[in-house]
Amino acid sequence: MTSDGPGTPWAPSGKEGGLWLLAGKREGPAPTTASGAADFSVPANPALAMVPQTEGINPNRKYGLPELIDIAQRNNPATREAWQRARSAALAVGMVEATYLPIITASAIGGRQTVQTPLPVPVGTERYLQANVSGVNAVVALQWLIFDFGQRAAISDAAKEAAMAANVLFNFEHQKLIFEVTSAYYTYGASLADLAIARQTVGNSQSIAAAADARFASGTGTSIEVAQARQLAAQSRLRLVEAEGRERTSYQVLVAAMGIHSPVRLNVEDARNRRLPTPSNVPLDSMIRLALTQRPDVIAAYSAVAASQAGVRAATAEFMPKVYVAGTVGTGHGSFSINNLPGIGEQADGAGILVGATVPLYDGGLRSAQLAQAQSRAAAAESLFHRTQTAAITEIVAASNALRTALESYKAASELASAANLTYDATVDAYKNGVGTVTAATAASTGLLDARQAQADTHAAALISAATLAFAVGSLTSRDAVR
Repeated sequence: MTSDGPGTPWAPSGKEGGLWLLAGKREGPAPTTASGAADFSVPANPALAMVPQTEGINPNRKYGLPELIDIAQRNNPATREAWQRARSAALAVGMVEATYLPIITASAIGGRQTVQTPLPVPVGTERYLQANVSGVNAVVALQWLIFDFGQRAAISDAAKEAAMAANVLFNFEHQKLIFEVTSAYYTYGASLADLAIARQTVGNSQSIAAAADARFASGTGTSIEVAQARQLAAQSRLRLVEAEGRERTSYQVLVAAMGIHSPVRLNVEDARNRRLPTPSNVPLDSMIRLALTQRPDVIAAYSAVAASQAGVRAATAEFMPKVYVAGTVGTGHGSFSINNLPGIGEQADGAGILVGATVPLYDGGLRSAQLAQAQSRAAAAESLFHRTQTAAITEIVAASNALRTALESYKAASELASAANLTYDATVDAYKNGVGTVTAATAASTGLLDARQAQADTHAAALISAATLAFAVGSLTSRDAVR
C-alpha cells in the first residue's frame, strides 16, 4: 500500500477503503504531470468540501461586539469540543462510582445430545440403542469488592478532580473565545478606520493635484509641481488599496475567530467611537492575587495536582489485600431416555455465598514501578502548577504595562493628529493662494495620513490591551464584560 520508492508518488490501489474507493484503482506507472514530473497529488473527495453554514445572520442588522460574541459561543466548534471533553470526564466519574456496587450476571445454558450405538443382536425391530440426554441450567452470580484500603476512593477522587478541571477548562474555552472575538473585532474596527482615512486622503491628494493643475494653467505653477501632486495622488491610491486589503483580511480573521461560515456578510458595528478604558487604581499585587484565585488555567492545573496525588494513593493501595464477596443462585433440569423407554427427569436448585480475600505477594516489581510512575506524575503536575502561576503573573504584568503604553500612545497620537491637521490645512491653503509650495503640501498630506492612522491604530491597541488584561486576570467571562 506504499509507493515504490521515496521519490515515487503514492497512488491508491483500490484496497485502502474509505474515501479512496471514490478514486478507483490506478493501473500502470506512478502518476506524472504533462511534462513528465512526478505528480504527488492525492485524490479529491467532494464530500470533504461540505462546510456547515451558519444560519440566522441578518444582513440588514448591525452587529455589535456582544452580539458577535453570542453568535460565536453558539457556533464555534471549540466550545462544543470542550463541552464534550467535560461530559466525558463527568461520565468517567460515574464509571468509577459504579465499582462500589456489586456485579450481577445471569447465564443460562441448555442442550440436547443423542447417541446411537449399534446392537450386536437386534432386539425386536430395534437395531440401535439410542440414548437421549437434555438439560437446562440457569445461574445468577454476584461479585462484590467490599474493601480495598481506599483504592477506589482514590481513583474516584482523581476522576472528580479531572472532571472539575475539564469543566473549568470548558469555561476557559469560552473566555478565550470572548477574548479572541474581542481582539479581532477591535482589529477589524482599526482597519475600517484606516480605510476611511485612506479614502479621505485620496480626496485630499486629488484636491492638491487640482490646485497644481490650476496653478500650472494660470502660469504660476510648474510641471514639477504637477508631477509631485500626481505622485501624491498615486501614493494615496496605493495606500487605499493596501487599506482595503487589510480590511478584507481583518474581516476574515474576525469570522474565523467566531468559527462561523455564512454566505451573508456580517454588517459589523464601527468600533471607532468606543470609549477607552481608564487606568485601573487597583494595585498590581492585588490584581495578581485575584487572578491566581480565579484564572481557569491555574485552577485546572491545581486540580491536576490533586488528581495526581490521588493517583499516588491508588497505586499505594495496590499493595494491600482486597476483600470480596461472591455468591451464586442456580437451577437446572435434565432428562435421560433410551429408545422408547420412559425417560428419567431431574430438577436441581442450589445457592452459595463466599467471602474471600486476595493478597498480592509477588509481581516482579510491577506495583513498585506503577507507584514510582504515579509519584513522578504528581511531581510533574506540581511543577506544571507552579509554572502556570508564574506564566499567569508574567501575562498580567505584561498586559498591564501594554495597556498603560497603549493609552499613552493614543494620547500622543491624538495630539499628533491634531497638529498634523492644522499643518495640512495651513500648507494647502497657502499653496492654493500661491504662497506655499507643493512639497510642503504633499508632506503635510502624508503626515496627516500617518498621524490619523496612528491615532486609529493606538485606539484599537488600547482597547485590545484592556481586553488582554481582563482575560489575563480571568474577568473576561461574558459578553457583558465588553459592553
